[in-house]
Amino acid sequence: MTETSEFFNPELETLNREQIEELQIERLKNTIQHCLHSAFYKQRFKEAGLEPEDIKTLDDLRKIPFTTKQDLRDNYPFGLASIPLNECVRLHSSSGTTGNPTVILHSRKDLDEWANAVARCLWMVGCRPSDVFQNTSGYGMFTGGLGFQYGAEKLGMLTVPAAAGNTKRQLKFFTDFGTTVVHAIPSYATRIFEVMQANGIDPRHDTKLRTLVIGAEPHSEEQRRRIENMLGVKAYNSFGMSEMCGPGVAFECKEQNGMHIWEDYYIVEIVNPDTLEPVPDGEIGEMVLTTLNREAMPLLRYRTRDLTRILPGECPCGRHHKRIDRMKGRSDDMIVLRGVNIFPIQIEQVLMRYKELGSNYLITLQTNEVNDSMTVEVELSQTYTGGPDAQQALTKSITSNLHDEILLTPFVKLLQPGSLAQSEGKAVRVKDLRKVY
Repeated sequence: MTETSEFFNPELETLNREQIEELQIERLKNTIQHCLHSAFYKQRFKEAGLEPEDIKTLDDLRKIPFTTKQDLRDNYPFGLASIPLNECVRLHSSSGTTGNPTVILHSRKDLDEWANAVARCLWMVGCRPSDVFQNTSGYGMFTGGLGFQYGAEKLGMLTVPAAAGNTKRQLKFFTDFGTTVVHAIPSYATRIFEVMQANGIDPRHDTKLRTLVIGAEPHSEEQRRRIENMLGVKAYNSFGMSEMCGPGVAFECKEQNGMHIWEDYYIVEIVNPDTLEPVPDGEIGEMVLTTLNREAMPLLRYRTRDLTRILPGECPCGRHHKRIDRMKGRSDDMIVLRGVNIFPIQIEQVLMRYKELGSNYLITLQTNEVNDSMTVEVELSQTYTGGPDAQQALTKSITSNLHDEILLTPFVKLLQPGSLAQSEGKAVRVKDLRKVY
């Protein structure tokens, strides 16, 4: 790997489809044998009447039952461990606000492989050792902090572990340290720009920013392009989840036409979330992932609950690893209102088309007498100067376009900039206040 190479690991990144699938079946067989060291998978295979020898092809993967988040909770904390605990060097855990948290264990090799995967992703979008990388994610149990930290260090960049929040300090670091690459969730990226505006900082002239890595929140293409225009950067989508280590599962290349999922690390399936049957490439469904090189806690056919699709066709970048689309949302985050299925990202797509609007919005569901209703509150842009008549016309236009998109008519409220609460973590986009009868 050299500075001018397009590939961090050419041997693995340029595999053709036949080579990818040969490697996958070899690693899958090894993973299954390794999984049976855990009490959970040993019992799961016994209940299904399966032996490791029954899995001979990638199609045979469908014989294996799904693993779910509830399985992790039911076997809390270490019931899925496939190596002795004294061979594990770290764990990450969810908050567990609705019961037992989910715990993911890592060996030394797991952490090294994770760093390699993240470094591969960052290299793919043009990051090089000469860059300065600033991470605005929280550290600790949240995998976005440490995952990107070790990946950026593996690549060789000077890293700024700024962590979450304290936006004025973030801006000082941008200017003082010459930051060129930033990792931030989409809602915080827009917050950074708002604070820049308030402090008279022009990102194009007063900073060296050129690359932004975004993820962790579902966001629309309209939101991505708005962020790029605001900050004067190229913004690349990423996907990761703590159950799969964290960031580095899938990443856009410079083509920005879908996220390459690293198939030497994972087998990806897209299934109908209701029937759990596979859907054709190009059709949206729930993503199911199987790890292929994890030591401490490999997972077989893990239901992510994330909704996406495999994008058909080849990518001009020369990588043959499958591409997945941006996340439409989560199967358990779908809003059902008066019998209509709605995803928050559909509403965002409409709002982001209006230059008169800011990036902060809130969807509230509530019961009025016996009918459920939706209110969409959205902040106006800081540069908007329209009077009452103009705002009334704008509200009418937004309402009409939202109705065309979601087939229901919401109440739309325009707010002054800064009216909605800001979050240092993932933005709260939906409040469900409906009564249960």
